[in-house]
Amino acid sequence: MASAERSKKLRILLMPFFATSHIAPFTDLAVRLAAARPDIVEPTLAVTPANVSVVRSALRRHGSVASSMVSIATYPFPEVAGLPPGVENLSTAGDQGWRVDNAAVNEALTRPAQEALVRDQSPDVLITDVHFSWNAGVAEDLAVPCISFHVVGLFSELAMRLLADTVANDSDSEEVTVAGFPGPKLRMPRSELPEFLTCQRNPDVIHMSKLVQGQKRCHGVAVNTFLGLEQPYYEKFLRDGFAKRAYLVGPLCLPQPPPEAHAGEPSCIRWLDSKPSRSVVYICFGSFAPVSEEQLDELALGLEASGEPFLWAVRADGWSPPAGWTERVGDKGMLVIGWVPQTAILAHAATAAFLTHCGSSSLLEAVAAGVPLLTWPLVFDQFIEEKLVTDVLQIGEKVWDGPRSVRYEEATVVPAAAVARAVARFLEPGGTGDAARRRAQELAAEAHAAVAEGGSSYGDLRRLIDDMVEARAAAGEAAPQPQ
Repeated sequence: MASAERSKKLRILLMPFFATSHIAPFTDLAVRLAAARPDIVEPTLAVTPANVSVVRSALRRHGSVASSMVSIATYPFPEVAGLPPGVENLSTAGDQGWRVDNAAVNEALTRPAQEALVRDQSPDVLITDVHFSWNAGVAEDLAVPCISFHVVGLFSELAMRLLADTVANDSDSEEVTVAGFPGPKLRMPRSELPEFLTCQRNPDVIHMSKLVQGQKRCHGVAVNTFLGLEQPYYEKFLRDGFAKRAYLVGPLCLPQPPPEAHAGEPSCIRWLDSKPSRSVVYICFGSFAPVSEEQLDELALGLEASGEPFLWAVRADGWSPPAGWTERVGDKGMLVIGWVPQTAILAHAATAAFLTHCGSSSLLEAVAAGVPLLTWPLVFDQFIEEKLVTDVLQIGEKVWDGPRSVRYEEATVVPAAAVARAVARFLEPGGTGDAARRRAQELAAEAHAAVAEGGSSYGDLRRLIDDMVEARAAAGEAAPQPQ
């Protein structure tokens, strides 16, 4: 009887890239799939051993029931020269993060262990990160559907696809315009484009081509976004043939976890409880992009000089604020080294604005909470995402208008005076921050409606499950019958 029950389950294997910023949304997706159809869906997260704790931490934020709904399977991390044993995540690799990136997209290094696990698990569906382009072929060999899951939104995904041709044909210009992009004209300084677009090294071109072709071979793509946020880019993405079909299933941070998941909140939430409504600026630059100690010093002094209350989560081993800063700031600000409950902070009534690196997950979490943004992009697609925030949605402003670069070694140190000016202006009553907040709150209402029963993301999540059930049945009918 147990085996008969198991055969009715849709066994989904989810395989995220080696970064917390990818593993967490993959875990959220697994929970949402299981919660949508607990009678049918049986999800398993596939990660390397050192990343199991990241999955468990993400599951805990959904409450105890979530942990029983999602399984974890492991496969070995590839042997990478220059990486110490146990370093298997972009967030823990420091300045050796490029080695994690290179290993992830190296088919000869990473595919064998992943494929062995997929064959051992024998899932009905494989949901893969975009980095692992070969998984579409693995799924085809096993006659199971493959879904490519995007943790990055379609605005920047589409921009990067269209920029690949634009940059190649306009190699001398300091600024490029994205040809054929929907909505307002999208112009990007070359210094703010992802390096794989501007370097045009042969391996980069080949890798990008593999990613694009791998996604086209997939049954479809699932994206952590919602229709009200990115409809023109969703329509263009499909119209240009970048995917056969798309499922917009976000924001995956909604609905909020049950109260039990917030048990034992850290002191930062109690600190926020002591602050007036919409008075605090929250600062966090994500889980992996490095920030120099000189820049951290300037940011600390700028926050102090702004005169505004702030909650600052910083990931910087060995760094400490300038001498006397902690005493001068006192209870006006709170500095937390390490992890904080970001969704709870953004949802808190005291939070007025979010100074962010423009990572896709952070952007979605802010939108879901109706919190406006001060933008400070650092790497990869974050400068493109900033354009969505400032130029299209108009829910935020840049901290710094001076020269910037995606390359860490070329990054301009933003002075304390610029930080203080940007924060104070944005939080000034009746100023630009208030207008951005009104628009953010309108988007928040759309985000909540999207994931509620009858909403677009609610429907797409269930359509994804139904399509996978149908694809499994079709594959079973097509399989050779035993003689």
